[in-house]
Amino acid sequence: MRVALILGVLLILAVNVAAVAPATEPLRPYLTDATLALSVLALIGLLLPARQKPPPSKSQAEPARAAPPAPAAARADAEIVSFLAMLQEKGRLVDFLMDDINPYNDAQVGVAARVVHAGCKRVLLEHFSIHPLRTEDEGSTVQVSAGYAADEYRLVGKIAGQAPFSGVLVHRGWKTDMVKLPQLLPGAPGQLPAIAPAEVELK
Repeated sequence: MRVALILGVLLILAVNVAAVAPATEPLRPYLTDATLALSVLALIGLLLPARQKPPPSKSQAEPARAAPPAPAAARADAEIVSFLAMLQEKGRLVDFLMDDINPYNDAQVGVAARVVHAGCKRVLLEHFSIHPLRTEDEGSTVQVSAGYAADEYRLVGKIAGQAPFSGVLVHRGWKTDMVKLPQLLPGAPGQLPAIAPAEVELK
């Protein structure tokens, strides 16, 4: 493209030079000063260095990013499974609940329940500070004051009017002031930890 433009400008200049000469008098009406000026400007434009686009900057390689932390919901699920694993390890709770106890008699179930009770209670005492919400004996009359916490009371029976309420304590309730669960090691993304590993005896 650039070569064709140069040739065109040279041709126009040659014609203009010929127009100056006396032998080319018949061509003079077609060769004006404007044509000469245009050809000179075109030649100057060709001689000027062409504007080059700057070379595209090489995109710098991004540094390796650390894996994003697990979403809160996924981490909470993993912590629940981890706690269930502790109940399984200490009290065989999952074994007890997932087994079909119908073939066993009450005495056999009772023996297994004692093992589950002792192991799971040990886990609760180790990782939680649990105490009853109400200290009165069950069956006694208690008062529920105005502004009570909705998660600490379940009112049953005939409910009318506004607090305070008076009623019979059916269950004392439980709450904890401390949770001390172990920190979870990062696992495979999107995969919950196992509740209990499969045990294989090698021979």
